[in-house]
Amino acid sequence: MAQQGIDAAAAIAAGQTSLGIELGSTRIKACLIGPDHEVLATGSHAWENQFVDRLWTYSEEAIWEGLQASIADLKAEVQKAHGVALTSVGALGFSAMMHGYLAFDSEGSLLVPFRTWRNTNTEAAAAKLTEELGFNFPLRWSASHVYQAIIDEEPHVAELDFITTLAGYVHWKLTGRKVLGVGDASGMFPIDPATHDYDAAMLARFKELAAEGKPGLDVTALLPEVLVAGQDAGTLTEEGAALLDPTGELKAGAPVAPPEGDAGTGMVATNAVAPRTGNISAGTSIFAMVVLEEPLDSVHEELDIVTTPGGDLVAMVHCNNGASELGTWAGVFTEFATAMGVEGGADAVFETLFTAALEGEADGGGLLAYNYLSGEPITGMAEGRPLFVRTPGSRLTLANFMRTQLYGAFGTLSIGMKVLHDEGVKLDSMFAHGGMFRTAGVAQRLLAAAIDAPVSVGDTASEGGAWGIAVLAEYLRKGTDASLGDYLNDAVFADATLDTVSPTADDVAGYDAWLAQYRAGLAIERAATEAIS
Repeated sequence: MAQQGIDAAAAIAAGQTSLGIELGSTRIKACLIGPDHEVLATGSHAWENQFVDRLWTYSEEAIWEGLQASIADLKAEVQKAHGVALTSVGALGFSAMMHGYLAFDSEGSLLVPFRTWRNTNTEAAAAKLTEELGFNFPLRWSASHVYQAIIDEEPHVAELDFITTLAGYVHWKLTGRKVLGVGDASGMFPIDPATHDYDAAMLARFKELAAEGKPGLDVTALLPEVLVAGQDAGTLTEEGAALLDPTGELKAGAPVAPPEGDAGTGMVATNAVAPRTGNISAGTSIFAMVVLEEPLDSVHEELDIVTTPGGDLVAMVHCNNGASELGTWAGVFTEFATAMGVEGGADAVFETLFTAALEGEADGGGLLAYNYLSGEPITGMAEGRPLFVRTPGSRLTLANFMRTQLYGAFGTLSIGMKVLHDEGVKLDSMFAHGGMFRTAGVAQRLLAAAIDAPVSVGDTASEGGAWGIAVLAEYLRKGTDASLGDYLNDAVFADATLDTVSPTADDVAGYDAWLAQYRAGLAIERAATEAIS
């Protein structure tokens, strides 16, 4: 992916490095890269959210303890791997899970515990904003959170001075700057792609709505300043360096990239920031990010509109259910193989099952599978019931069964993607990552059919979002005039090896026939949620 052969110890000692830190939902990860973007060392810390007063949160203490632990782990790895102490970096940046609500008073004190993206108490606010502003406001967006607090007449609203995201909060405390990268800001409030700032007309209406509920409140003054990748977002202060590294060994003064959300750093890590590109992440949930050439004509509840770190509009299709049910079935087959005395374990079983899927009929042989372990907003399901359904005349074979299970993992996603297709959105390539793509050419080929676009896989995401924000810090450190897309193509991914599969006409036709039955069968899924508690 990048040039080899740099003297890592010399680069570290000279401060020719960039540090990225991402606060994910279960892990805080630090990633140090050299001037060639190769990973020099990593550090991490596990953490979990808490359910307090019926809201999901992380405490301020947990945030700083986790950051300090990840930096300590990174420093130990640098010393072990390269024989030098990490006392300075050339640049750094922070990324975190997007959305949510961190509210502060004029003294900088947190008014209520951090409300994360998982909270769904904002339904009334999100619906009102969507109706009034003509733009889809998901429940998890920061604007939905603050407006819900106004609707509910929460006492803390009277003291509001500043609201931000988790990445914005960390950046503020370490630099003194109340800013956000445009990608993270796009999960607070809609962005105008022409100005790379909050949409002025929507912001004015938002101000009116908020003032109706709380007279005298200028809600627009609460939002952080918006910056695009490569812009000056401040430097690490003495106080900030001490917060990150209480030992005092880490020096202040390094430039800090605009703080970003995990969606944006994921796009960077998969080289999916240019229009007509995107990425799909398949795990417990599955979501697609598609970079748009121009705004969509209509509002769609299936789509969240955010931006890349460079400010280009992105349509996000987020599905609650991904590969978990597929994994459960593989577990059943693994148990069977073990009972038969077959050696090889789960990896061999997965490969066998996935390979069999390629021999299945293009339409799945009349079989249907629903992977709904939980509710699925895109298809209007409040709860989930995993289902496998067939007619007496369907053809139940291992190949058809496995092909259908893979189709089922992509079913809801493809419904959202077809909304984009109907809007005339063109796709040149989609990068896919996740464990289900480890068996070469299987899930990749069927996903290409499901979204009717080429799908690439390859070892390009490195350390994920932590690496992505480190690359954004290096982009700042280099001070290049190249656009972010050109920088990634020419300086970061020029040597990347990708395997790309284009959809075949037969696979697309077969999947479309299967999806028609899948849509009709949603009535069965709905009945199951009502009949089975």
